[in-house]
Amino acid sequence: MDMTFDYKKEYRQYYQPGNKPEIVQIPPMNFVAVRGMGDPNEKDGAYQSAIGILYTISYTIRMSYKGDYQIEDFFPYVVPPLEGFWWQEGVHGVDYTNKAAFHWISAIRLPDFVAEEHLSWAKEEATRKKKVDCTLAEFWSFEEGLCVQMMHLGPFDEEPKTVAKMDKYLEEQGYDNDFSDTRMHHEIYLSDPRKVAPEKYKTVIRHPVRRITDDQSAK
Repeated sequence: MDMTFDYKKEYRQYYQPGNKPEIVQIPPMNFVAVRGMGDPNEKDGAYQSAIGILYTISYTIRMSYKGDYQIEDFFPYVVPPLEGFWWQEGVHGVDYTNKAAFHWISAIRLPDFVAEEHLSWAKEEATRKKKVDCTLAEFWSFEEGLCVQMMHLGPFDEEPKTVAKMDKYLEEQGYDNDFSDTRMHHEIYLSDPRKVAPEKYKTVIRHPVRRITDDQSAK
């Protein structure tokens, strides 16, 4: 029996939402993250480089138990999916037609047993063994809080249709989007673009929200 811990299966409420919008409370999580800006589709660009760094470090930590570096309380696990936090200056939400203006935080969740010191080791180890410069990677703790989320099926450029359903749901349920410098458009990528056709992509879309009070709705 395979005892490997899989975050997608153990925390389905965060990684496997349905095809209808839902409100969810997201707890604090730790990530290995790389920050940058620019079009994510740019060949050999900053975003593509960031993904390479994140996976290299994540698998270095995942396989650490096979070497001399032992992490206390380590358990076998499936590396969680790639996630992206996106924003653009002066834009409420995101403008999909202007990808060059994107700021992003690309991230992969870390198990709770991974501390900053372990990430520092993994950055050095990955740089030495894989010849990948991992200096841009950082240990990032983030509490997303109250959000609306929904599974998006299909190409990334068709996400506005899903976002529109989420916005309509918020209006009906008495919530509002709550984007800010620290609360961003969030995507979790459950499909490997190298192996899956765009029309079959599965992407969790998550937006920060707040409950509208009677005082706010009267304004």
